[in-house]
Amino acid sequence: MRNERLMEEKVFKDPVHKYIYVQDQTIWDLINTKEFQRLRRIRQLGTSYLTFHGAEHSRFSHSLGVYEVTRKIISQFERSHYPDWPKEEKLLCLCAALLHDIGHGPFSHSIEQAFEMHHEDWTCRMIRGDSEVHSVLAGVSSDFPEKVADVICKTYAKPIVVSLVSSQLDADRMDYLLRDAYFTGVNYGTFDLDRILRVLRPHKGKIVVKESGMHAVEDYLMSRYQMYWQVYFHPVTRSSEIILRQIFRRAKQLYAEGHVFRFMPDPLPSLFEQKLTIEEYLLLDEAFIQTAFAQWTLERDRILSDLCGRFLNRKLYKYVPLEAEDVEILDLVRENLERSGLNPAYHMELDFPSDLPYDVYRPGESGEKMPILLLTEQEKCVEISHKSEIVRSISGIHKGQNQLYYPPDLLQKVLPQMDQEVRSFFARRG
Repeated sequence: MRNERLMEEKVFKDPVHKYIYVQDQTIWDLINTKEFQRLRRIRQLGTSYLTFHGAEHSRFSHSLGVYEVTRKIISQFERSHYPDWPKEEKLLCLCAALLHDIGHGPFSHSIEQAFEMHHEDWTCRMIRGDSEVHSVLAGVSSDFPEKVADVICKTYAKPIVVSLVSSQLDADRMDYLLRDAYFTGVNYGTFDLDRILRVLRPHKGKIVVKESGMHAVEDYLMSRYQMYWQVYFHPVTRSSEIILRQIFRRAKQLYAEGHVFRFMPDPLPSLFEQKLTIEEYLLLDEAFIQTAFAQWTLERDRILSDLCGRFLNRKLYKYVPLEAEDVEILDLVRENLERSGLNPAYHMELDFPSDLPYDVYRPGESGEKMPILLLTEQEKCVEISHKSEIVRSISGIHKGQNQLYYPPDLLQKVLPQMDQEVRSFFARRG
């Protein structure tokens, strides 16, 4: 396996980690591929910039951060000469950490839901397919691209390698919590990263935490809990994501019906037909999508035009909380909207927090994320919730308020025409 060291170490100045150090030629070459540079044009937090104006950071900066956290972990393992750490896997871990997000599309989760895509699939397609990233990785060894893809897809034979990039206490989560907290301006997403790095141990094929470091991990999990409910699940952000999803859904529906768009550049037809090549997918970034939205504000279809204008100009849907007894009235709300000339498929949406692609913490290994294990003084591994009351209290929590979202300006115009029961519902909940 070939891996050259750089003649001179490269350094990125970073607001979260202060400095990010690159010492391997392979890592430097990967950073300079077009697939990785595209991540500069993809926001890390999707539509959260419409809620937290500072959340403009990119997946490029996050990916560098994940690489740096992984590099620090491995450096500590090497300094301590832990026999359970497979030294030969260092470059593989660093490459997987750096590349884990290259398959993200514009406004990541919204476009994935609308077009039934998954960013990890695209990441692995780029790594395995005809790409600059593949060429760099193949320069290490012919089977190296497949190994990196296996780590990211969680099928690599050594769980200790996978867990650095994808587990309940991985480099990915540790970077995005700190980075997202920094750029959204909140304080509760911070935790003592250095302390956690010092108590991580390689042990019998897994990454574990020295028991004395349990409180640092509790702090990390509480920060994660707060960030999920205060930032990632923020109801205003959910409103912008709903509108974004509806834009994609409406455009896809119109395209299927043969609507002639005034603006339909490549690769949008391939996106709607779900026939994107890697080269076409790389053209999809947030600048491109927002340009399409700006043009679609002039479309003849009033629903698509209205939705695009709302997203670009932050005229978001209002939301009202839904209680258990409100379920029975939702069908009546739909009927009233349709009777009043609105389209309930686009002018109302129910949002349930349990449907979101995040979790606070799940003990056990039933899911795809490996649990956090404490290493006791007797060299036994214990899942953290068995030792920590704090972790037990937040594990598996599905807190959150179900919401009904709707366009307040359009509703206000037709509300007088609606049944008294519906008017009372909005008056009571509004």
